[in-house]
Amino acid sequence: MTDLTTKFEAAVAHSKNLSERPDNMTLLKLYALYKQGSVGDNGEKKPGFSDMVGRAKWEAWNTLKGTSQAEAMQQYIDQIASLS
Repeated sequence: MTDLTTKFEAAVAHSKNLSERPDNMTLLKLYALYKQGSVGDNGEKKPGFSDMVGRAKWEAWNTLKGTSQAEAMQQYIDQIASLS
């Protein structure tokens, strides 16, 4: 396990214990960075119009297409650190 992966997993664990709940746009950004960092490019089918939350998450993740997993992990770590 690399140092970056260890820091990423620590940031994910810390994200569950933030003192304040981030706003919805920040949560979407965190979701997208988490998915890009842990899975890579979005290859899932786009949810239908009736699933507004799923669609917003899909679109947020899809905007990061082409971002390396390492870069997404670092951005996630930095974002969590800024919320602490």
